[in-house]
Amino acid sequence: MDAKTPKPPGTLPRFSATFDPHTISEIRRAAATGIYDIRGFGAKRKVPHFDDLLFLGASISRYPLEGYRERCGTDVVLGSRFAKKPVVLKTPVTIAGMSFGALSAQAKEALGRGASAVGTSTTTGDGGMTPEERGHSDILVYQVLPSRYGMNPDDLRKADAIEIVVGQGAKPGGGGMLLGQKISPRVAAMRNLPEGIDQRSACRHPDWTGPDDLEIKIEEIREITDWQKPIYVKVGASRPYYDTALAVKSGADVVVLDGMQGGTAATQEVFIEHVGIPILAAIRPAVQALQDLGMHRKVQLIVSGGIRNGADVAKALALGADAVAIGTAALIALGDNAPELESEYEALGTVAGAYDDWHEGRDPAGITTQDPVLAARLDPIKAGRRLANYLAVLTLETQTIARACGKSHVHNLEPEDLVALTVEAAAMAGVPLAGTSWVPGR
Repeated sequence: MDAKTPKPPGTLPRFSATFDPHTISEIRRAAATGIYDIRGFGAKRKVPHFDDLLFLGASISRYPLEGYRERCGTDVVLGSRFAKKPVVLKTPVTIAGMSFGALSAQAKEALGRGASAVGTSTTTGDGGMTPEERGHSDILVYQVLPSRYGMNPDDLRKADAIEIVVGQGAKPGGGGMLLGQKISPRVAAMRNLPEGIDQRSACRHPDWTGPDDLEIKIEEIREITDWQKPIYVKVGASRPYYDTALAVKSGADVVVLDGMQGGTAATQEVFIEHVGIPILAAIRPAVQALQDLGMHRKVQLIVSGGIRNGADVAKALALGADAVAIGTAALIALGDNAPELESEYEALGTVAGAYDDWHEGRDPAGITTQDPVLAARLDPIKAGRRLANYLAVLTLETQTIARACGKSHVHNLEPEDLVALTVEAAAMAGVPLAGTSWVPGR
């Protein structure tokens, strides 16, 4: 068929796999504006994930537990290596760091209420500690980021644990962003920034250049907090074996590992989609590093990035994690991207379920905004109750799977309980391809 011959009726246009409609639209947007695209959320590309793993439930060769009569523990202790007062949680699901600034004060209060109702922790994020968050969080982890916004020794002492953030899964090697429309007078005062001016955090801490300096910083924080508080070190998933090993050797009580599906309030989309590795690929080398150092279960591992349900939690624990952290899922539980707000999302040029312009501060749900009118829409009591319900379901689902595998505690789940559906997932997780005894690479 030459160029002059019309296509037969009903023939559909065929897009290039490389230059698909989204890629074409991004080229046009870049050409028109001359700036890169900024958004929130985590990676949206499909990568190997927990859905590519399945559990082997008990039958004859394994003995399951009866859910209504036999106990299955879910508690976890974090920071028992050096801290005088380790953190004790009733569930292995925690709330990841999300700042006041990125989120409204009402959202921070709701996170504290929901987490406290089920006996787990929340995390401050960048920008300091708010009274709403401390007042409603029974267990609060205080983050120390490269920006040091709002950081002071008094808040370090008020916290129940300290998390030194070296990187995030959405942007390992990159700093945070908070655009001017969200720098309200209160946010500006807390962060010592000019009101209404875009803020970009540094990509690395100003007072160290390597693991030796990290060890010094951990010692400083231990002195400030009288060795009471556990010290976490958070890294974005990129070189998990070496980063985990160096965090342990620097004196960390807990390592937090965040995969590329982990969300962010705002950064360049090229970062979100092309830097870092999936959490499924990161857990096994991190656990291997702990095992090689004789520190597995002595230094706890928290993993995050795309945790959605109890099956994800159980799979992360089976691969060797001690706990998981959720961020995006928690915001959805509070009410973000709610379908009842569909018309308002459409007015913003998006739809419920895909809204990711968190940096613009126009969230109709009142969660990722500093607009006082929008923020007032979120009832922190009701939103906290929704989050508590969601966390309870995650815990129950994790227990259900553990019992089906014959485990009396969720931490007794192990790689032997898993198989993979794809060669890629089998290689990343280090478990056999389903129906075989083959682990790729072994």
